[in-house]
Amino acid sequence: MAHPLEALIDQIVQKAQARGDLDNLSGAGKPLNLEGNAQDAVLARIMSEADAKAPVVILRNQILDAQETLKSLTNDAERRSQMIYLAELQTKLAIEMEAFRKYG
Repeated sequence: MAHPLEALIDQIVQKAQARGDLDNLSGAGKPLNLEGNAQDAVLARIMSEADAKAPVVILRNQILDAQETLKSLTNDAERRSQMIYLAELQTKLAIEMEAFRKYG
């Protein structure tokens, strides 16, 4: 059975070809590198080209930054505030990781 959007995608590609939007693209005529799951490969390429990062990666970087900031703080109130912020980030990361394990 064909994908429900296949006809629409074909129309969009044909219009783009007619306008010349697909002429002289880098990599034209070369095979796509789709090792493993093709959908994952396409998503990974789009994210890479857009310099996008997964929420888990962003949260891990924020946690590392928050930990470094905490090391430099000497004021008790600021340390408490930073520890609360760090705990919130760690909770968000745990939620993201659980969602990924459950739903992929």
